[in-house]
Order: sequence, then C-alpha cells, then structure tokens
Amino acid sequence: MTLVEDGAQASEKVSNVPDDAELARSLDGDFRSAHVTVDGLRLHYVAGGTGRPLLLLPGYPQTWWEFRKVMPALAAGGRRVVAVDLPGMGGSDKPATGYDKKSIARVLLGFVRALGHEQVDVAGHDIGSIVAFAFAANHPEAVRKVAMLDVVHPDESMYEIRMLPTPGFPFYPWWFAFNQVPDLPEKLLAGRTRVLVDWMMDSFLVDRTAVSDRDRAVFARRLDSPEAIHGAKSYYAAFGQDIEDLKTYGKVTAPVLGMVSDLGDGLFAAQMRATLPTQATDVEIVPVPGAGHYFVEEAPQAVIDAFTRFFD
Repeated sequence: MTLVEDGAQASEKVSNVPDDAELARSLDGDFRSAHVTVDGLRLHYVAGGTGRPLLLLPGYPQTWWEFRKVMPALAAGGRRVVAVDLPGMGGSDKPATGYDKKSIARVLLGFVRALGHEQVDVAGHDIGSIVAFAFAANHPEAVRKVAMLDVVHPDESMYEIRMLPTPGFPFYPWWFAFNQVPDLPEKLLAGRTRVLVDWMMDSFLVDRTAVSDRDRAVFARRLDSPEAIHGAKSYYAAFGQDIEDLKTYGKVTAPVLGMVSDLGDGLFAAQMRATLPTQATDVEIVPVPGAGHYFVEEAPQAVIDAFTRFFD
C-alpha cells in the first residue's frame, strides 16, 4: 500500500463523524456542549451534573471526548463535571501563539471565572496534566485538588531524552522532537491525522479496542486542519519556556494525585515517584496496572474509583 493510498484512507476515516453537541448528548446524564469566550478565545467545553466543579483537561492527540467513559459516573457522584478543549484543541479556538503552560493556565483561570467558579478540582491527562500542574502552581487560590495522569511537568531532564531508540527499550518519544519543527507537521499531517491517531493508540494501549474506530475518527477529525495540527504541536514546541517557568515556581500546596500506567516497563511510574514529591508538598501516587498511557479509556473504573476517593 502506497503512502498516497494510506492518506486517502485516512481522510475517508475522519469524515462524517458526530459533532460535539451530538457526542455530549450521547453520554448518560444531562451533558451539554457549549462555548465561552475568554481573553478573545472561544473555548469549547462539555458539562453535566451538579455540585463541586471538577475540571477535566485532555491530552495529545485527543479532545474532551477522551473522558467520555468517566464523566457520567463522576457527575452521578455529586459533581459538576466540565471537560474543556484547551486552546488549540477540539472545538476551541486555535491561536498562533501562547502555548506555554503558564499562559494556558491564565486562560484556564479566565475560563473558570467565566463559568462562575471561585475554586475547582482539576484533573489532566498527558498535556492536560502539565496544564493542571501549571494552573495549580500559578493560581493556587483557584485550585482545591489536582490529579495528574501519566505525565509530569517538563524539567531540564527532558533535554536528555535520546533521539534514537535504545535497543530493547519499549518506546522513544519521537513526536517530542517532531513537534518542535516549524511548519513541517502541518504539511505532513494535513489530511492524514488518522494515521497519527491510530499509531499513538495502537502503540500505547494494552487493549487496542478500548479506543474504538469511531472514537479514533472523532479525535482525528478534530485534529485534521493546519490550525489544529499547529495548536497540538505548539504545546510541545513550548516545552523550553515551560522548563524555564518551572524554575520560578514554588511547590504546589494543593493535594496532588498522580495516576500512572505501566508504560515503558515502569519508566513513567519511576519518573512520577521521583519528580512529584520535589514539586508538590502533598503527593499520592496510584499505579494503574495492566493499562497503557490512555488508561482513562482503558481502565475507566480505576479512574472513577481513584477520583471519587481523592476528590471527596
């Protein structure tokens, strides 16, 4: 099969997928898709339930839809559950700049205030985990508790990541470097985002069926424009600024839950156990055995149980 044929098939796979309003209505409970404008950026979110607000922040290369399996149960537990597409993601605006996590945290504060909340619980996965940490570090008055899923905030150790895979090592994060390259990801991935989504899911799930063909199409469709590809990659391109900003932060004082997968033969778990206690004063680490990086979808009950206990 040629590269052109792959691209044609990928384009076909991302067409005719439901919009966010339809997806929100498909969830058990009274979930609705909506938008709010913050600092000139129109942000998309899906919310349902009543009670103390819990903010959910998605990761790469996904959208709010990655939390579809946990949102109904969390809302049924007496929470106002709000899953938001961060700038550059999903149905939110995709600015050209401003993807350092300190700037995104400032936008997130405006989002929380626009919804009428003074203080929220926040949980993020992947890129969303980094934003959750930056939000708590920069705006502690707005954060009660924080859950970080599988990824810690970048520090200078990121500069030591190898460019080539070590023999016998289960993976290497080539996309960290790929997303640093100006203009190229937008040109290579346009019309082919389903290829990327499938590779990420198939590489970092233990049970590949946990993210269905329909789910993958949803993610790929939301990513399939030059502006969306640019927004997604810009979260990685800003890592250098994030590393410098981290040096100015004190320890996060809000309680922090770190949930971590088995990915990398325990590498992620070891990194989280070593790093989080140096960055926060009250840390709990919870492993998610038998699941890969996308464990929100692969092990949703483990997430529901951990969140219910921690946020209550």
